[in-house]
Amino acid sequence: MQIDIQSRDVFYVSDGTAITCETLGHVVLGQFSFKANEKTFPFVESEDKLADLLKEIGISYRLNGVKPLVFFSIVIPELRQLLLNAPAHCYDVLESIVQKVGDDIHMEPEPKLQRSRSVGKDSDTYFDRIAAIEYTLAHDDGITLKGLEQADIILLGVSRSGKTPTSLYMAMQFGLRVVNYPFIEEDIKRLRLLPEFEIHRHKLFGLTIDPERLTEIRENRLAGSEYASTEQCLSELASVEALFRREAIPYINTSSLSVEEISTRILEKSGLRRRLL
Repeated sequence: MQIDIQSRDVFYVSDGTAITCETLGHVVLGQFSFKANEKTFPFVESEDKLADLLKEIGISYRLNGVKPLVFFSIVIPELRQLLLNAPAHCYDVLESIVQKVGDDIHMEPEPKLQRSRSVGKDSDTYFDRIAAIEYTLAHDDGITLKGLEQADIILLGVSRSGKTPTSLYMAMQFGLRVVNYPFIEEDIKRLRLLPEFEIHRHKLFGLTIDPERLTEIRENRLAGSEYASTEQCLSELASVEALFRREAIPYINTSSLSVEEISTRILEKSGLRRRLL
């Protein structure tokens, strides 16, 4: 029997970061029209941590009268079984794929705690990811333009066009070092690239957005300000897009795209390779 429900509690659970569970869960839930009330439980490696999760699941079931959805990745058998016994619909995000691969290559999988952190034998990849995140944070929102030679990509765009979340996503998910720079009033009046960017043209990538969406976002931050006015947004976007076209800087419109989609399109258009899984 199909239950007509407008919203549902969803839990992402892992003995690692839970990023894989969240990513797959978002893709799956995007196929359905209900609102997902999401909570993430990373690093569930002990019964104490699992107990906190089971308590939340129990509360959700009692309050809503329907089982919540749980996307999980846990390899410790005892913890896994306790979770499967909870009043929830549980989906192991790796089980079917791992088993299928094992069947196809005629090998038994050897589950390992938080294996997704270090695929292969190169343990340095985890620290490469951390270094990429630190670099990206240090170069967020034009804080500094030093060390551009280390950047994998430089994102340009008006304020609130999606540069910061995209930069951090690319650093965390792909291990890329990302600089993001917001065009300020002086840049727009000058309508030309900063000298620091000239020698790094091959790394430049632009983000733009629909004027209506930009106005909405800015209104939520500074309601009634000139910064959020429709006229200001229209003027900034027109100037910056003209710069992108004149300087042959590739760019995309972020208005209807998730940060995952933005990042993937940037990788596709720029030819960058994902460093990390």
